[in-house]
Amino acid sequence: MEPGERQTERRGVRGAPSRRSLLRAGGATVAAGLAGCSLLDGNNDTAELQSCPIDVEESAAAYRTHPNDDVRMWRGGLRRLGYYPEETVPESVSVNWTFPINYIGHTAAKSSPVPTPDGEQILFAGDEARIESYRPSGRNNWTTWTAGTSLGFHGSAAIVDDVAYIGCYDGDIYALDMDSGDVVWNVSSEDLGDTLAIGSSPAYYKGILYVVAEYENPSSGALWAIDAETGDIIHVDDRMWGQAHPSPTIDLEYGRLISGSNDGAVYCWKFPCLEFDWKFQTGPEGGPNGEPKADGEFNLGAEVKGTAPTFDGRVYVGSWDNHLYCLDVETGEELWSFEAGNIVMSNPAADPNEGVVYVGSSDHYVYALDAETGEQLWSRDVGGRVTGSVTVTEQTVLVGSTGSYLYALDKETGEPRWSRSNRGHVTSAAVPLDGRIYFAERAVFNNYYDDTKETELVEPGHAYCLVED
Repeated sequence: MEPGERQTERRGVRGAPSRRSLLRAGGATVAAGLAGCSLLDGNNDTAELQSCPIDVEESAAAYRTHPNDDVRMWRGGLRRLGYYPEETVPESVSVNWTFPINYIGHTAAKSSPVPTPDGEQILFAGDEARIESYRPSGRNNWTTWTAGTSLGFHGSAAIVDDVAYIGCYDGDIYALDMDSGDVVWNVSSEDLGDTLAIGSSPAYYKGILYVVAEYENPSSGALWAIDAETGDIIHVDDRMWGQAHPSPTIDLEYGRLISGSNDGAVYCWKFPCLEFDWKFQTGPEGGPNGEPKADGEFNLGAEVKGTAPTFDGRVYVGSWDNHLYCLDVETGEELWSFEAGNIVMSNPAADPNEGVVYVGSSDHYVYALDAETGEQLWSRDVGGRVTGSVTVTEQTVLVGSTGSYLYALDKETGEPRWSRSNRGHVTSAAVPLDGRIYFAERAVFNNYYDDTKETELVEPGHAYCLVED
């Protein structure tokens, strides 16, 4: 497809009111009224939310990944653990192939590569609204341009059989055929109440996509449930304040869906019925001395940007108040917290077998913490802020930093096994698969943080495939 073209079938809630227009008209009172609203349009072919509680026996088989073999999601599965115990990281690596993918200076973490269920394709999404499919050999299958904004894609795809689902910073959600790259359907920003952007990576379960969208005027967020086959909207809950970035985490064992937002809060719904359950506030009232937002509904300063992994009845949440929190997944009660030297923006990884959580901070360190107690096991300086994702395998922790390196750290000690120098800041997740490692970086700019000089693109950020050296 050429830039700006859309081969789409727009789907949405027929006759549903605009969420933004309702909020502008009635403020928080109307927002509370719309929260938890099921927007079914009477179409019998549309999927529906199931009742709670969920079948625990079925969920037990989906401990790390997904109960269906034909599904691949960002961070490895519904629990968003970032844990790949079957994968082996080589002792040393070199670049097998690479191509330019990111051109925009936006400081958010970049989209992470996602392999298809059969491992024969790797999907990359860039910040100029382009999606690429590559073979492990480095051969390009197809390239699809969307009509996204100049910020393109920052979230990552969920791939179900031969269809990929991804949200864009233009506020749209796309379903793409993995064989051709054609757009199967497109839910527009207007269909979703005039979204500002979607940086969240969709979660998929039993025919339904779950995704978080962000809004402005007022600064807020909403959880949407969408029929994966048709693009029809099933349900919306817009109680979140702050422009929500994290991706929804689903814990089937305990029947909960969890996401954070820029108001410094963590929100939890019972799953799959999406009855709201609890809210946990990080930081003092959304952040110390932060700028008031949405007519004082919250303050900036303790934003929750990262996606929260969950296992053994606990959920792990990083905040801009410099802490990683461990919460009880059923009650939202704080079990422990760990204070880093700066904000915690990264997506933590968790090894449920060893009972260890790994998290990066803007203090330039990666920390290994006992998952039950929060005790620090080790820390390692990685030469820059950790704003993206941490990945853990059987022996190795993979993490990138704004120091423009990708590190492979020994999981037991934190000692570097190797480091790979890159062009730009490494903020995507590193995804190990069959002896290869896939990841992406930001573009390189001059004067990006200097308002007195013109920002200059030095070199685009690249996607990489590393192999054993």
